[in-house]
Amino acid sequence: MKIALLTYSTQPRGSVVHTWELATALHQLGHTVAIYALDKGGQGGYRPLPCGFYGIAAAPAPAAIDDLIRQRIQEFVTYLGAVDQTYDIYHAQDCIGANALVQLRQQGKVPHVVRTVHHVEDYASPYLRQCQDTSIRQADLCLCVSDRWQQALAQDYGLAALRVVNGVNQDRFSPHPQAEDACLRATYGLTGHPIYLTVGGIEPRKNSITLLAAFAQVRSQYPQAQLVIAGGATLFDYQPYRDQFFQRLASLGLTVGTDVILPGVVPDAELPGLYRSADVFCFPSVKEGWGLVVLEAIAAGLPVVTANEPPFTEFLAPDQALLVPPESVLALAQAMVAAAQPTQAQALVQHSQTLLSQYTWPTSARQHLAAYQSL
Repeated sequence: MKIALLTYSTQPRGSVVHTWELATALHQLGHTVAIYALDKGGQGGYRPLPCGFYGIAAAPAPAAIDDLIRQRIQEFVTYLGAVDQTYDIYHAQDCIGANALVQLRQQGKVPHVVRTVHHVEDYASPYLRQCQDTSIRQADLCLCVSDRWQQALAQDYGLAALRVVNGVNQDRFSPHPQAEDACLRATYGLTGHPIYLTVGGIEPRKNSITLLAAFAQVRSQYPQAQLVIAGGATLFDYQPYRDQFFQRLASLGLTVGTDVILPGVVPDAELPGLYRSADVFCFPSVKEGWGLVVLEAIAAGLPVVTANEPPFTEFLAPDQALLVPPESVLALAQAMVAAAQPTQAQALVQHSQTLLSQYTWPTSARQHLAAYQSL
């Protein structure tokens, strides 16, 4: 089978990582796969691929988000409309790629649209809501990665979306120390204890300000603790929220670079070592498609603190992670303290390891192939 996968970025956000890993697994099963990705800056993919990769030039963005999305959709349409290569499957992992495929289908240039809905956004913009609705309602085949969003698509859109799993690459993410880990800790200034890690950047749905406030409370018990907030590549401008974050950081008496470490987007080769350098993984997100980083942390041997809400509660039991109300600073701080205690940490890690065999990329690839057969 010849499969084209579309994604809005080459930076390692959740749906982009999903695209990379799915493409690799499909390729390893003997299929011809190519990723088409909007490539801002022309730097190529965040990690080398064994299959085809085509970076689509993403021109400098207009200031208005509606205009940005229109431009990104058109960049996909223009590029793919001129491609001689044809595929059996055209599969978009986001709203932008799916809207482009809908236009190309209308032009007779692709036979169908496959769309994975990782999560549904509450956009304020009427144009963005329309784009999101089009990408879902006009798809010939709709997939999702969690029960939460499968139920939401049934209730809000009347769609019977097929559920596929995410996975984790245990060849990359493991608890086994590597020689370069010490150098990485020195590079990022990880000298405290315990070290709390989150991955996903500073933005509202990651609940960053609540995490920061909880960390400040943790410091009363662990004064040498450090909080690492890695990642952050996104299409959207969260500057007002970031401004609030840094105002709160200063009011709490915390300092960037010593108490709170903000490495930004971490090079792909360094990410496994960053997990191994932490003591606890904290992810109090209020909206996720599934939460790939949680499974990466578990594979790296970290105890996890996350939200007591779907989709996390779909795959995590109370003995596998500390599940807390994401809006409660106190509950989050208490769980962060508890997860750093050796006995509790060891129990969480031991019980969570059973998840790893249930969520693999080859399993996901086979589920996708079965879904493609329905077209």
